[in-house]
Amino acid sequence: MTRADSPTPRTNPRPRDLGIAPGTLPPGPSNSLTDVPGVRVGHVTLDHQHGTGLPVRTGATVVVPAPGSLFRDKPVAGLEVVNGFGKAAGLSQVAELGVLETPLALTNTLSVGSAFEGLVRHALDGHPEIGVTTGTVNPVVFECNDGWLNDIRGLHVRPDHVLEALEAASDGPVPEGAVGAGAGMVAFGWKAGIGSSSRIVDAVGGTGTGFTVGALVLANFGLADDLTVLGVPVGRTLTPQQVREQAEFARGAGSCVVLLATDAPADARQLRRVAKRATVGLARTGGIVQHGSGEYALAWSTTHRVPHRPSGPVRAASALAEDGPLIDLFFRAAVEATEEAVLGSLFAARPVTGVRGHHAPALPAERVARLVNPVHHPTSAR
Repeated sequence: MTRADSPTPRTNPRPRDLGIAPGTLPPGPSNSLTDVPGVRVGHVTLDHQHGTGLPVRTGATVVVPAPGSLFRDKPVAGLEVVNGFGKAAGLSQVAELGVLETPLALTNTLSVGSAFEGLVRHALDGHPEIGVTTGTVNPVVFECNDGWLNDIRGLHVRPDHVLEALEAASDGPVPEGAVGAGAGMVAFGWKAGIGSSSRIVDAVGGTGTGFTVGALVLANFGLADDLTVLGVPVGRTLTPQQVREQAEFARGAGSCVVLLATDAPADARQLRRVAKRATVGLARTGGIVQHGSGEYALAWSTTHRVPHRPSGPVRAASALAEDGPLIDLFFRAAVEATEEAVLGSLFAARPVTGVRGHHAPALPAERVARLVNPVHHPTSAR
């Protein structure tokens, strides 16, 4: 089954529904990446039995980082490669120039080429000048290895799936869990996938007005016993022995992609500093960035746009002040939103059985809540 996922009523509780609210900053209205104005997210989920008899548990997720033509007016971006054990595309140009010029795609490791082609076709359809009167285009694709559950050798994600996800992209609440690129992902031995969260940064103290920082993660990392929720090592209590024994990802190899958006006028250097703080959010959930786990964080501003054809030799731009507490609030927002997005991916995901009988169970959210806060959840956690 091929499915384009759009925002629907949630069936599983989110962490906050059970009293698990990381950090101190308030979330945005939908507590997701799309709380940043102009950002849209779309999923296509591939969840079916292939003609070969092998389960297909994969998909594509796209993020449209800002409104309008991204190629002609490029959002400023900063990249942090935490551990480069990955097969992403387009990152060297982002690191060099500090801009994006296409939507972002997430998929499985062996489908990066298909996603790249889908983004190229999307850019060519809207920009007849590409490759004719101007240069080419730099699509950005991130990946995680979903081969524990998915027939990854089948190369089931095609360029048209990326175009379908772009067509379905919405600024509504982001569907989480085993959707889109997250369909076959596993974190800490449990089914995971896509998670999202946001934070409001009060830039003018006490006024209630400010900027938004939104996060979206593709979570596919972590040792089974290391799962930590609000400082409580719940993985040691919750993880069944069978998960420890059977899950290839119990070794921690897998990867995590963190995408961070803001409507604040930050420059590329500052955005890289914000992206770097995503590592702290991952660590709070129990991630230790293993040798075989590729961790990447990308942050961008919807406010700053760099024209493809500048009007003159000098471009004026504003940036965040770094001689006061404001920049630390953005760091805090990135940490908290990343942490909650990882937990959200686990809380939302349904159990999935995939190739070779591998099974990723759903995290028992109610038990997690009782372990973390037994006063408010007095029923025995055992």
